[in-house]
Order: sequence, then C-alpha cells, then structure tokens
Amino acid sequence: MVLGMRLRALREKAGVSYDQAAKALHVNQTTVRRMEKAEVGLKIPYVEKLLQTYRVEREEIDAFLALAEEANRPGWWHRFRDVLPEWFSLYVSLEEAAVRIRAYEPHCVPGLLQTEEYARALLRIGFPTATDQELDRRVALRMERQSLLTKEGAPHLWAVIDETVLRRPVGGPEVTRRQIDHLIASLERPNVTLQVITLASGPHPGMFGPFQLFRFAIPELPDIVYSESLTGAGYIDQRADVATYLEALDRMCTQATPVHHTEAYLGAIRKEL
Repeated sequence: MVLGMRLRALREKAGVSYDQAAKALHVNQTTVRRMEKAEVGLKIPYVEKLLQTYRVEREEIDAFLALAEEANRPGWWHRFRDVLPEWFSLYVSLEEAAVRIRAYEPHCVPGLLQTEEYARALLRIGFPTATDQELDRRVALRMERQSLLTKEGAPHLWAVIDETVLRRPVGGPEVTRRQIDHLIASLERPNVTLQVITLASGPHPGMFGPFQLFRFAIPELPDIVYSESLTGAGYIDQRADVATYLEALDRMCTQATPVHHTEAYLGAIRKEL
C-alpha cells in the first residue's frame, strides 16, 4: 500500500498521466491505477520501468525495488491459505503491521485474547461442516496470530467488549471461566487495555456490529477500519468515514467501565459463573 502511494506521488511529481504510464508498460490504465491502489502485486520489471519513466535516480530506483521485493514476500499466514479466505488475509497483514489496534466486539472475546478451547468452541459453531483436521488448522492460525502481542515492538490492543460477551457460555461454564481468567491475566501486559460496556449503561454508538481500527507507524498509511459480515468483510480508509468510527470508539470508552475497574468487573462475573 505504501509503495503504491509512493508510485502515485512520483508519477504526479513527474507530470506523467495514467495514459502515458500505461503506454510505457504496454498495458491499459487500469493496471497502473491498481498498482497505485495496492490491488495487485508489484511486478518488479513494471515498477522499474515506471520509475525510469518518472525520471527517478538509479540509486532511488534500486532502493524502491528492494522494498518492492520485500513487499511481495509472502507473510507467515500464507502457510494457512487452505483455511484463510483471501479477504481475511488482508486483515492478518494489517494486524501484523499496526502499532495500535482498537476493537469493539459485542458477540465474543476478540481473537487475539481467546484461549485455545474457547476458540475451538467458537470455530466449531462457525464452521459446522469442518473436519477435525480443518478445525485444528483454524485454531492453530488463531493461536499463532496471538504471538503478535508478545513480540518485540508489539502493538497496543485496546478492546471494548459488551457484557454479553462474558455472560454467553461458549464451550460450557468451565471453558468460559478459564477464558475470563485468561482475560484477567492479559491485563498484566502493558500493551493490552480492555473495557466492558455493561447492559445497564444502555445503548451506545457501536450497536450496529463489531469492528476494528488499525493505526500504523508509517506516515503514508491512513487509519483503516475493518468490519465483517457472514460471507466477507469491508475495509474503510476514507478519512471522514474512519473519523466516524474513531469518534464512536471514544464515546464508547467513556461509557464503558473505567480501565482500572476492568479486572474487578471480570472477577465479579467469573464468581457468578
């Protein structure tokens, strides 16, 4: 995404139109536009030809090509492509690149904070026809994603969940209790913040459904919001739209239990269970 943005900036700086760039590659304009929007992989010969057309210095071209080769290298999650839909592959890559992840979840514990048995129970419901082997692969993918929170330079996860998440039995009472224990333990990490919106607090701005907001250290990358449906997902990066989600999150955080009360609240619900 970053390299696509830089390609567009270099083209505009050079005063080269889409039509002129396309002619240099002997392709149509759509190909150039899709490269700039990161909708296709960056073919090294195409990138080099474009940079030459934009009259970029050789040293800068070599540096750009090295970044393009790195960007084309498959991430670890490609090992799970047998159970990883293409639309969710982008989510995992954004998760890996983010420095801050803010999430609202009204239905279940966020994936990065789930125990293995809780995740297995959820995935069994979500994929009722999956074989045991396929289910194992899906659980393994979710567990490997969680290593993100303990690696060097780990992002900060700030999640807001509904009280119903904690009260909905998943896999039975013991599984639910151990999941709450895991949430309490996760609060000890400096990069994990968790808040609960209680039923008593009434309606709130996020009641339409779950979503995540990713923020990145790279200046060229805008904040990106992810929202999921039963059969796919949407990625939103328009500034005005993202601002709406960010405002909703901020309002929900003020409505939720204060951060320093979360552990006690989780403990109280665990006792009820």
